[in-house]
Amino acid sequence: MLKINNLKVNIEDKEILKGVDLSIKNGEVVALMGPNGSGKSSLASTIIGNPNYKVVGGKIDFEGEDLLSMTPDERANKGIYLAFQYPAAIPGVTVREMLLSALRIKNREIIVSALELKKTVEMEAEKLHLESELLNRGLNEGFSGGEKKKMEILQMRVLKPKLLILDEVDSGLDIDALATIAKNVAEMVKENKMSVLVITHYQRILNYLSPDSVAVMKDGVIVEVGGKEIVERLEKTGYKQEE
Repeated sequence: MLKINNLKVNIEDKEILKGVDLSIKNGEVVALMGPNGSGKSSLASTIIGNPNYKVVGGKIDFEGEDLLSMTPDERANKGIYLAFQYPAAIPGVTVREMLLSALRIKNREIIVSALELKKTVEMEAEKLHLESELLNRGLNEGFSGGEKKKMEILQMRVLKPKLLILDEVDSGLDIDALATIAKNVAEMVKENKMSVLVITHYQRILNYLSPDSVAVMKDGVIVEVGGKEIVERLEKTGYKQEE
């Protein structure tokens, strides 16, 4: 589904990705781990088309198409979704309004009614243990950290992306919220063959969302790809001992 080859990226004049190679298959869960500043979140931002990240070399193919030639909205409409580490608040735009607009753009040939969406959103919100009154507020306006993260997963469940990128969604979450989010993602992988790139520092989310492969990033490159044994080793040794 996603193939990244020798990707090099700058922010202004600083090189942050120095030749990244990574592949994700249909329905595959890939964990991307590494110390702070290694380039993990920068890779996620590059995949979704953040204009602050300038690609100076390499390529990204998504389902056989050149992703780098697409605008951010085109990438989203192709089925790429990023769950942010720090989701932004959008006052004045309710959760329901945002989702209705997104669904109508994604499915232009299908008529999506507000009533149908209301029922769907309420049903999916219940699975995430989200209070229904949050759906009538501005998106993420006055939400707690855990509510914001769950709202990202609610959007995922309604929009059903092909590729989900989780950018350190486990940071700041209690165990119950983390388990709820991870189990919902795992359910979507099983039901819809969604592919997932999980960016994390820690093993705990991977206890609920079992990865098919694990990649380790350091200093802007992927230095190792393997199985779940990498996670267990890193939990014991840390990153400094690996250098």
